[in-house]
Amino acid sequence: MERNSRNARQSLYAEVTDRVIAELEAGRLPWVQPWDASACGCALPENGATGRHYSGINILILWAAVMERGYGVQRWLTFRQAQTLGGNVRKGEKGICICYADRFTPKGEAERAADEQREARQVAFLKRFTVFNVDQCEGLPDALTEVPELPSEEEAVPAAHALIRASGADFRVGGIEAYYAPVGDYVSVPEQRAFPDPINWYRTALHELGHWTGHGSRLGRDQSGGFGSTAYAREELVAEMASAFTCAALSIRPSVRHADYIGAWLAVLREDELAIFRAASAASKAADWLLRYAGEPAQEGVS
Repeated sequence: MERNSRNARQSLYAEVTDRVIAELEAGRLPWVQPWDASACGCALPENGATGRHYSGINILILWAAVMERGYGVQRWLTFRQAQTLGGNVRKGEKGICICYADRFTPKGEAERAADEQREARQVAFLKRFTVFNVDQCEGLPDALTEVPELPSEEEAVPAAHALIRASGADFRVGGIEAYYAPVGDYVSVPEQRAFPDPINWYRTALHELGHWTGHGSRLGRDQSGGFGSTAYAREELVAEMASAFTCAALSIRPSVRHADYIGAWLAVLREDELAIFRAASAASKAADWLLRYAGEPAQEGVS
């Protein structure tokens, strides 16, 4: 049983990693492509029964499914949830496999660890779930199947500015480069007029704020890698997806995708099939960190 479980994990890791590699090799960024090709609104996928947004690698998996199959909404249900809500999955519909990863402490391990004066050993596990888009179902309440009215750009932009102000980040506007300085713990972004399409300023600003969340006083990611290193590429991958996830949550639709690091990301993914899972998980935590400031008043002293 344990061997079968391990094989299932490895199969899912390899399957998702191979898919992301194929997209990158084709010059596409799988964490943003659905906004270009799908009629579905720019949003994070959510569970239609609980209202909770999916996170980590499941965002990429479900965005890809929306793009490929042309679904009109980002809501998903398990087979049983569809029935509980009074509907059902239409016959012949094929679901999408998503996953839930966590760690647990085996029975009796905590007690043994205490006796041996060591930390308790934890075991990683991965569960697969099959979900269906509400477009694949019938008989569901109208509220679940109707296309949500997303904020307009005029509404989304002030929300992004409010998030930046409320975060309390040392956010500097000016100069000709966009970057996060870990030592000084500040973000610098050129003025919005420097961008041919002003909406792309927000994608860049949120990318750099994604780096900002990784500071030791916040999420504590490894930001020690120099330009061109594997650690640098990993951190850029996290910030890129964190920006994409945050933009989606705010209904901001940038028109430009920065693909400067595709070669470095490919090297990371080819070396470690868990890399995209770890990066997506870290990106979700970064986006969640930023989004908790959405709708909050600006911190004192922040203009």
